Formats: sequence, C-alpha cells, structure tokens
Amino acid sequence: MADIAGNKITRFLASVRNKRRNRLEKKDAFQKMLYVLLTLLSVFMLIPLVFIFTNSLKPYQELFIVPPRIYVEDPSLHNFKELFLLSSNSAVPVTRYLFNSAAVTLLTVAGVVIVSALCAYPLSKHKFPGHKVLFAAILLTLMFAPETVGIPRYLVVSKLGIMNTYFGHLLPALAAPVSVFLMKQFVDQVPNELLEAAKMDGAREFTVFLKIVIPTIMPAVATVAILTFQSAWGNVETSRLFMQDESMKTFPFFLGTITSGAANSVARQGAAAAAALILFLPNFLFFLFYQRKVIATMAHSGIK
Repeated sequence: MADIAGNKITRFLASVRNKRRNRLEKKDAFQKMLYVLLTLLSVFMLIPLVFIFTNSLKPYQELFIVPPRIYVEDPSLHNFKELFLLSSNSAVPVTRYLFNSAAVTLLTVAGVVIVSALCAYPLSKHKFPGHKVLFAAILLTLMFAPETVGIPRYLVVSKLGIMNTYFGHLLPALAAPVSVFLMKQFVDQVPNELLEAAKMDGAREFTVFLKIVIPTIMPAVATVAILTFQSAWGNVETSRLFMQDESMKTFPFFLGTITSGAANSVARQGAAAAAALILFLPNFLFFLFYQRKVIATMAHSGIK
C-alpha cells in the first residue's frame, strides 16, 4: 500500500512538473520577443544620454557634421580645457559658478525636505481648525504658473534685503507645494495608534516626528530630494533676477552666457558641450541611485 501511495505521489509531482514545463515552453517565444523589443527600446532611449557624453569629447571638426553622429572618432578633452580657460582672465572663474551651484543645491534640498516634512506632519496628524482649508490652499497653488508669481517673489526678496546672497537663491524654493503633497500622502499612512503608543511611552512630539515619522516616509523624502535637486541644480531664475553680483551666480546661468555673446554659432560650442555634460551628470547620477524610491512614492501618493 505504501508503495502504491508513493507511486501515486511521484506521478502527481511529475505531472505538476510537466504542466509547469509546458507553460514555460509556451511562454518562451513570447518572452524572448518581449525581451528583444524592450532591449531595442532601451537602446533607443539611451541614445540622447550617449550623445551628451560623446558630444562633449568631439573636436570642432566633428561637432558640426551633418547629420550629427552619435559616436566620436577622435575623442579629446579640449572642450573641457576650453571651458575652464574661458574665465581664466576674468574676475569670476568657472569653479566659482560650480561652487555656487553645489552650495545652493545642497542648501535647497535640505531646506525643502525639512520645511515640507514639518508642514506635512501637522496637516496629516493634527486636526487643527482650518487644516483642510490650508491644505486646499496649498494644492491650489499648483494651478499657478511660475511666471504669475515672479513679480511678488522679486518684491519679497528685495524687501527682505537678501539680494546677492545665498538666501536669495534658497528662500524662493522653500515654498514647494508638490513636496508637501507627496509627504502628506505618506504621513497619512503612518498608523495613529503607533504615534499614540510612542507618546504614552513618554516620547515628545519632536521625537515622534524624528524617530517614527521620518523613517517611515523615507521614500517620499528621497523623491522630494530628487525633484528639488533637479530643479535647483538647473535653476537660472534666481541668478538672473536676484543676483547682480557675478560672483553669486550659478553654473547654469554661466552655461547660458557661453554662446550668447559669441559673434557666430560656431565659437565656444565645444565649451558649451562640455558644460552641458557637467550640468547633466549630477542629475543623472542622483536619480540613478534613488529611482526606486521615486517609483515607490508615486505608487502610494495617488498620482497616476
């Protein structure tokens, strides 16, 4: 009897394996076709990225070939040398613009994350009078184009006396309704019972916020950091409107002036290509490291 039962079990397991094998064999052709199509699509989407890298290494005789080539035949670092030699005789070197961009970007990322988290937490977990109206007003600001608040923003910065300072770069970016919305959506998912238990154990409000809320909403924090980094690193508005001192302007503004004063469309294009790569690379690397956090945040924030 035991042998018969054992044989039945063996035949059953073998039939299950055969069914699984047949299912896999049926899907193999489709999966291979899908992999090929996705690979081709990935290669196609990588073309602009490759072009940015190769374009910065092209000598002038390759920069203006028509139609343009994705690859580079004679790679050279001459464009980068030209970029740093452009301002060698001026009062403000390229490194000063790069330092300003790095400092402003780091300060802006830290400031937006802190302010947005401190705003999202009470809106979500402290039902004070008017919290719904306040949140609705924050969402309402998403409807306004940046140009509509340009003049009020300039007046505020001017009246505060922070023109030609790092605060002039930082302050206009702190009001970030998208960041507040993303963080609030995540804070809403933190169980109220968990926060109440921590308070019953003697944890203060700031301790609850710092030790429980912030670790829980880290995907949203990472997403806000990425979005803020991309916006701040490529921002030229504050340099153009609030900074009259050349030493306080950022690298994206300098990139815009490389060819603007040239006598023709050929001069300084090599330096512009090198500057475009320097401007693009930090954004690319920053997003590459935290892309999973962005996907997790969008999946939980209600954005489709």
